[in-house]
Amino acid sequence: MPRYKIILEYDGKGFVGWQRQANGLAVQQAVEEAIHAFSGETVTLFGAGRTDAGVHALGQVAHFDLRRDFSADKVRDAVNAWLRPNAIVVLAAAVVGEDFNARVSAIARHYLYRIADQRPPLALRRGRVWHARGPLDAGAMHDAARGLVGKHDFTTFRAVQCQANSPVRTLEVLDISRQGTEIHIRATARSFLHHQVRSIVGSLHMVGVGKWTARDLTDALAARDRTRCGQVAPAEGLYLTAVDYPDNAD
Repeated sequence: MPRYKIILEYDGKGFVGWQRQANGLAVQQAVEEAIHAFSGETVTLFGAGRTDAGVHALGQVAHFDLRRDFSADKVRDAVNAWLRPNAIVVLAAAVVGEDFNARVSAIARHYLYRIADQRPPLALRRGRVWHARGPLDAGAMHDAARGLVGKHDFTTFRAVQCQANSPVRTLEVLDISRQGTEIHIRATARSFLHHQVRSIVGSLHMVGVGKWTARDLTDALAARDRTRCGQVAPAEGLYLTAVDYPDNAD
């Protein structure tokens, strides 16, 4: 039974998130239905990250099994044909070994959060960035973020409904830079807690507008108390940009 790895790009607006739910269309469901439409087979699609409603992806990775053999190009093109008009695209497909697992085999996940701090309203970027009050001090945000890098108990930046067994995670990268009228926040870790990135971004925003200092941010982390977190940044600014695997994972 061949296993296929696909890389997906999607606009999270209009979806209830990655995972199938009873209250609306999920990305997982839309892709599974497209696979069924071209292959006649009912599959379960396993994704590297369970993005929330409204969160976008530039490089989500998933895998599924089929009974019949198809070329990778056939899978890519056929699934894309049946996905229309959904805002989901298969960027690439590959045949992989049966030991590949899009979630379990991943060794790093990369996220980008985009904040627009311009005063005028947004036009083309509406729904794709957080239009936050500013101006924001990207330098202060970057300096404060250093205190969150490394292995920590991230209870403060973890959703109450998070089902992870442990709040301890190792944040390998947390980089903040200004890109024109936007602040870009890039985060990398092997795995993240539910709402971890958005919670951190909301707290960094407090630093950017001058309401918090770097010490306030590290104190919030040390408190291990969800009530010490700043606002949770909206989903529309968050992108799963890439997922890394060992060289032999394919």
